[in-house]
Amino acid sequence: MARVKRRQLSWRGWLWRAVLLLMTAFFLVQGWYLAHIVAWRWVDPGSTAFMDARLDEMRADHPKADLRQQWVDYPRISLHLKRAIVAAEDAQFLKHEGFDWDGMQNALEKNLRKGRVVAGGSTISQQLAKNLFLSGEKSFLRKGQEALITLMIEGVLDKRRILELYLNLIEWGDGFFGAEAAARHYFGVSAAQLSPGQAAWMAGIVPNPRYYDGGKATGALQRRIVRIEQDMRLVRVP
Repeated sequence: MARVKRRQLSWRGWLWRAVLLLMTAFFLVQGWYLAHIVAWRWVDPGSTAFMDARLDEMRADHPKADLRQQWVDYPRISLHLKRAIVAAEDAQFLKHEGFDWDGMQNALEKNLRKGRVVAGGSTISQQLAKNLFLSGEKSFLRKGQEALITLMIEGVLDKRRILELYLNLIEWGDGFFGAEAAARHYFGVSAAQLSPGQAAWMAGIVPNPRYYDGGKATGALQRRIVRIEQDMRLVRVP
């Protein structure tokens, strides 16, 4: 009997050690994310997890391939593009604290009606969290980590910095990242010089930029652009 009790105590001890080890690892990982986010209040990221993944994918076919991305500060990005992006991607950007629950509910209902995924409910902050740190894997674990990073981003960075990061880091074409590279690629102008129509077009292709990079024009895209042009006039940005 004594030997059985000693074994039980031994197993409990190992179990507690395993739990403590997992908790320590979890907090170390979260601390690593948080440290980067704090640094990005002042320092511009050189790359993101998504950019690194895209570069690896491109170089698998073309070893000398490279990404096009040039950082521009917030004042040097067209007000039209800021308004267009917020209108298209996250109309409640200034009001929410990372999650647009009404938007998520509306997207779910729309997807259920269509029988397929046609709308997403992710905010700009959620998209930024995913692009900065995470892989394209779809799992509950990854979504949970995305939510935690989103809370860190909203807690550490102000809305202006969040939008500045987003506009400089998202994919906008085949190997093109950020507003400056995309504006020069598509229209031959700087991000500061984009017109309302050009800004609406750039915001319109964000959900599938590589598809539209080849010059494709669809009825769905045109309708989306018209809707963005209408909505962007009413949008407030940081």
